[in-house]
Amino acid sequence: MTVHPSLQNYADAWTQSVEAIAELVQPLVEGEWNWRTPCPGWSVRDIVSHVIGLECEMLGDPRPIHSLPRDLYHVRDDMTRYMEMQVDVRRHHTAPEMTSELEYTIIRRNRQLRNENRSPDTMVRAPLGTEQTLETAMRMRAFDIWVHEQDLRTALNKPGNLDSAGAVVTRDVLLSALPKVVAKDAGAPPNSAVVIDVSGPLEFLRTVRVDAEGKGSVDGSPSLGPVVTLMTDWETYFRLACGRVRPSAVADRIKIDGDQELAEAIVRKFAVTP
Repeated sequence: MTVHPSLQNYADAWTQSVEAIAELVQPLVEGEWNWRTPCPGWSVRDIVSHVIGLECEMLGDPRPIHSLPRDLYHVRDDMTRYMEMQVDVRRHHTAPEMTSELEYTIIRRNRQLRNENRSPDTMVRAPLGTEQTLETAMRMRAFDIWVHEQDLRTALNKPGNLDSAGAVVTRDVLLSALPKVVAKDAGAPPNSAVVIDVSGPLEFLRTVRVDAEGKGSVDGSPSLGPVVTLMTDWETYFRLACGRVRPSAVADRIKIDGDQELAEAIVRKFAVTP
């Protein structure tokens, strides 16, 4: 048996990104594991710990029993506390311990994926003791792994895979959040349209339409009279949307046409990941 056809794309994207992560960290010396990444509060080691921890949870392994320090500034709520547990428990692991555990976890997950015969709507465990469908879980793992691959590439100055299968999954996950960003969070007026025009390795143009009730939707057709057009490159787009940079740090990489105040509100609310 193998992965359900509708899940294969997520499995392929995950595999490509997780193997890239393993390749990136394999040659690192001990000190490089402590380098800061764009992911708030996390080092190279922390990101690899997070990857290992969540993949172990996908395998059904029990979560570690561990008390977190009280002085972690980036741990702000139940979700960040949940994510930090798998990270902090590995903070003193050596480079060989990290690479060997990552390698073993990837082997186990690849075997699980090869033998996966559950339907996409099967309910599986999710963070904080909740449940999600297998399809949602695999989509979010492909998304999460690609974003963390890019965190590592930025920290290690080894760019790449900006147009990989994981990048496409990430684009679609981030675009699904755009209607809320534009219509609810930024308060775009009813019966208006906002165009997002993205260039670079992954090019796309999307229109967020706000209906008479103020509800947003997104599609790929252009708008004749958008209230705002935002133009940027793919790297700036995902780094903003994933909370890796502040809008002020990339203002020179964003071009705005139309209502300046609304455009600035959209950019302020652009980060959609926890």
